[in-house]
Amino acid sequence: MDSKDRDLTIEYVGRPDFVTANVSSFKYAPMADFWDRLVTIGIKVEVVNNDTEVQDLPTKTPVKTKNSNSNSTSTTTDTKELNEKVYWIATVIKISGYLAKLRYEGYEDDDSHDFWVYLFNDDIHGVGWCASQGKTLVPPRNILRKLPDWTMYLIKKLTGARTLPPDLKSLIDESLATRFRPGMKLEVVDKQRISSVRVATVEVTIGGRLLVTYDGSDSSFWTHERSPLVHPIGWAQFVSHELIATYEYARESLEKVNSKRFSPDDATWDMFELPKNDLPPGQRFEVNMKIEAVDPLNLSSICVATVVKVLRCNYLMIGIDGSMCPTGSDWFCYHATSPYIFPAGFCKANNLKLTTPNNDENFDWTRYLQETGAKAAPASLFNKDIPQHGFKEGMLIEATDLMQSRLVCVATISKIVGRLLRIHFNGWDETFDQWCDCESPDLFPWGWCRLVGYELEPPKTE
Repeated sequence: MDSKDRDLTIEYVGRPDFVTANVSSFKYAPMADFWDRLVTIGIKVEVVNNDTEVQDLPTKTPVKTKNSNSNSTSTTTDTKELNEKVYWIATVIKISGYLAKLRYEGYEDDDSHDFWVYLFNDDIHGVGWCASQGKTLVPPRNILRKLPDWTMYLIKKLTGARTLPPDLKSLIDESLATRFRPGMKLEVVDKQRISSVRVATVEVTIGGRLLVTYDGSDSSFWTHERSPLVHPIGWAQFVSHELIATYEYARESLEKVNSKRFSPDDATWDMFELPKNDLPPGQRFEVNMKIEAVDPLNLSSICVATVVKVLRCNYLMIGIDGSMCPTGSDWFCYHATSPYIFPAGFCKANNLKLTTPNNDENFDWTRYLQETGAKAAPASLFNKDIPQHGFKEGMLIEATDLMQSRLVCVATISKIVGRLLRIHFNGWDETFDQWCDCESPDLFPWGWCRLVGYELEPPKTE
């Protein structure tokens, strides 16, 4: 952990209001599917003991312990020549993201010595690891003075106790695996002209995040492999989306889709979680239908918007009313099932600010539809599914600043509306807030940056 990460963690975990979202709340977080089954309050772990006295009295006593995950013999000692790390048993008292508060066995109800660790730390292991590695269990000095005989104590405490699985490191590695690799080609939104997509090459992969560079350009940006901004080869041609590429690429990419024969470096369709077309029978979005939508160029705003084009596979090109560029360069693509589009009246029903054409403070949907000769998209077309995500207002997370996507920042969930989360970046003004879906791949549990080795951006001010 570098000094910036260390200071940041210490600063936050010491606060009485330090509340984080559970790992299982994040759909795409490493180990999200099984974290709650493996890591629970009360489990026992073996952790490095930095609270010992150095004495040359290597008296050792073997202790047979049984728990739900191991049947091993560990060695305890009253003291040890500290030429290497020594360990002791601790109990998980609290879980915050990938962090856990631990209490050494023997302190009972005394919380004055509790300490925080990352549960993926190399110094954290399941009970029985020390025995298998020939490591020594050494009680903290305060406990050693109080209760010098630990044989029966450990037997009592560890028999039947739950602990971390011995293959936790392998489970972590498996959950971080990705089919994307440097050199792979894909199609991504053009950040300079969001109505278009371009061919790009993956330069770096970290924890599911991709650094991509547009082909024929030095321009690059960070995104997530599950972001709706990235697509497989041939996607633009197949759905009739505007593509900035050579004629040869456009022709060949469509042929690849039709023949299902791709090049080794192509990002293929099976690598993506494509949206389902679960629209009501006989109902479809139509050109000129009015909706409310999150503005991708100002993610703190939900705006009056228009469906300006309907593509294949129920993809929609959408423009923000009152600010559309005549060339259509600021149209943006959302799928019909996107959680970022809403029926007319959504903001009013949920007491949210709606950004209106010309900032009309007296905006009224009925009058506006009459004036524009348009109709509102039927409410039945919109995604109403709200996952049991477990997020609550005030929870701390790590989140991508999608306007500067290389940054993953300390953030707080400031508001929840159904499956929509308002993300506040700590230390920044509320005008920088961003609306995100509860299943966004750009939201992470506390400790994610540390887990994957990505720099966590601290708050600007506090």
